[in-house]
Amino acid sequence: MKCAPPVLNSPSTCSNGAVRRASRRMAQIYDEAFLPFGLKATQYSLMNHIANGDAPKMRDLAQSLVMDLSALGHTLKPLVRDGLVVLRVDELDRRSRRVLLTDAGQRKYEEARVVSRQMAVRFDEVFGAEAACELRKAMDFIASDEFARALLG
Repeated sequence: MKCAPPVLNSPSTCSNGAVRRASRRMAQIYDEAFLPFGLKATQYSLMNHIANGDAPKMRDLAQSLVMDLSALGHTLKPLVRDGLVVLRVDELDRRSRRVLLTDAGQRKYEEARVVSRQMAVRFDEVFGAEAACELRKAMDFIASDEFARALLG
């Protein structure tokens, strides 16, 4: 699919603005989808990274989510408060904390994962499976350190 250059008066003239607008819309849609589980899309995404991260260190988790540590801590607080996530001191490096799902967190994640999978199927149907795959590749590249270094020169 060819992309025409942005039109000056188009809301998508700025790539940053277009990505942010799309991100806000996706957050709204997914927040609504996860509402029955008492989760926000950001919380589900975080739980997904934890569940698939083999007890990740906070620093590694923040890096994989392209977040700073304080933002990660802020996002983790309600999950810790609700007993879904626990922070444990790393046995090999006592300065580090590892992030784990509790049993209740694992159950909540499993329940919400069903909806996440349904939403992924729906997204592919609405957006087109091939276009969705290309979009995910593009977003992964944009989120990479390589892209940031290249863009900032």
